[in-house]
Amino acid sequence: MSNDLPSKSSLRLLICSAGRRVGLLECFRQAAANLELDLHVVACDLNPADSAACAVADQAVVVPRCDDPSYAQAVLDIVERHAIALVIPTIDPELLPLARAADAFAAAGASIHVSSAPVIEIVRDKQRTTAVLGGAGVPVPRTLGRADLAANPGGLDWPVFAKPSGGSASRGLMTFDRIEDIPTTFDEPMIFQDRLEGPEFTVNIFVDRGGVLRCVIPHRRIQVRAGEVEKGVTTRRADLREIAEGIVAALPGLRGAACFQVIDDGRRGPRVIEINARFGGGYPLADHAGARFAAWVIEDALGLPSTANDEWRDGVRMLRYDCAVFSG
Repeated sequence: MSNDLPSKSSLRLLICSAGRRVGLLECFRQAAANLELDLHVVACDLNPADSAACAVADQAVVVPRCDDPSYAQAVLDIVERHAIALVIPTIDPELLPLARAADAFAAAGASIHVSSAPVIEIVRDKQRTTAVLGGAGVPVPRTLGRADLAANPGGLDWPVFAKPSGGSASRGLMTFDRIEDIPTTFDEPMIFQDRLEGPEFTVNIFVDRGGVLRCVIPHRRIQVRAGEVEKGVTTRRADLREIAEGIVAALPGLRGAACFQVIDDGRRGPRVIEINARFGGGYPLADHAGARFAAWVIEDALGLPSTANDEWRDGVRMLRYDCAVFSG
């Protein structure tokens, strides 16, 4: 049964795979307050009792793993049961099943914050990502599959960098000094690239519902833990904005909040190494610096006039620390 269109004075929000995303949840709470909306947050997770974000949400709901064939239907059931108007996915593996079910969410009266399924299929495959972006003139590292590298070891500079083609959160990263050191088989498809050396940047971008790039806010990753920035500082750079424009042109179905990673290699210049078509883990830094993606996503979902802009503050520093949430 479909719920009615959301009231312009209230919003029921679902954060999927909520995990530790307390910072993101609080950004949405502040955005709703600034828009004078009464916000009710539902969070779902595989183990809500072990999720900090679920603990601080207004309600928490259990869901199956996002690689379970029933996952998208389970999220849709939550939408219908709790009259959700806006769904926010937070991790890469759930993006494709939710994108493929976007019409069902729309029929239920919910806006789901996800890019088109063809875009997700590209960005979830790092080899396809480099091929599509490179073909559009976006700077990417040279990339080969295992068979191509074995056939042409000189196609990359050694040592080479290896990572899972569908990986995330810095999982499975390796470096090999010689072709003889590379195993003949891996547990999952791998790609091999020139090893880049230099400062790393996350570039948060916002693309409005009409496909217009409205904001580009890079931050230099000073310190990282488990693939997520712990210390960072916003840095305005014209070359990174130009790269963002190239990515949006190459992926016309990209929408809402997204981010990409860049290594500014000392010899080759900046190279895009990954795209996440979702809110990045370091988004709270962008929000604090004035890039209010959470508010702009709400505006898009409710059909409100967009206030998206590129007037964020340069040189804003984020220093994360561990904090505790208590229950029981």
